[in-house]
Amino acid sequence: MLNSVKGMALTFFSTLKGLRKPVTQQYPAKPTPVKERFMGFPALTWDDKVPEPFCTGCMVCVRNCPTQCMSATMKDNPLFAEGKSARRKIIDQFEINLNRCILCGICVELCNFDAIVMSHEHEMSTYQRNGDRADLPALLEIGKKYQQTTNWQPPSAKTKATAAPSPKPQPAAAAPGETKS
Repeated sequence: MLNSVKGMALTFFSTLKGLRKPVTQQYPAKPTPVKERFMGFPALTWDDKVPEPFCTGCMVCVRNCPTQCMSATMKDNPLFAEGKSARRKIIDQFEINLNRCILCGICVELCNFDAIVMSHEHEMSTYQRNGDRADLPALLEIGKKYQQTTNWQPPSAKTKATAAPSPKPQPAAAAPGETKS
């Protein structure tokens, strides 16, 4: 009998707590902002120094995707022939089936060229069965938007900047009459 009264008291007090201001977001009218580390759909990044994508079409992300939702082809880079780029190959076609993507981030971890990121984009649903296929221009657009909003820099560039050797302090000159030991 005592346990029933305790349970009813707990229910009563939790009901009173629930009568406060509701916490429901009015989603379409007022979208919830995403956190900085939110992982949305994958996107391709753009190199502003050389006007081309970072992606070289090496297919590491395609081969290691657990759902096989990506496909890509590469071509010879015309800017490499002109001496303007260090990338010999460049992406020709790239497609991600966003309905199959499980947002695991394996593609981002495996990419050696900082070419793919998990963007903040998550509202891309359609009514067509294959309407969520993102091709190269769409993926680059999502990537550019992500780079602008987050002030993105390639992780390899950040690593190089922090690993730059600092000048070594010079040993102090010995005063006249002193010997170094």
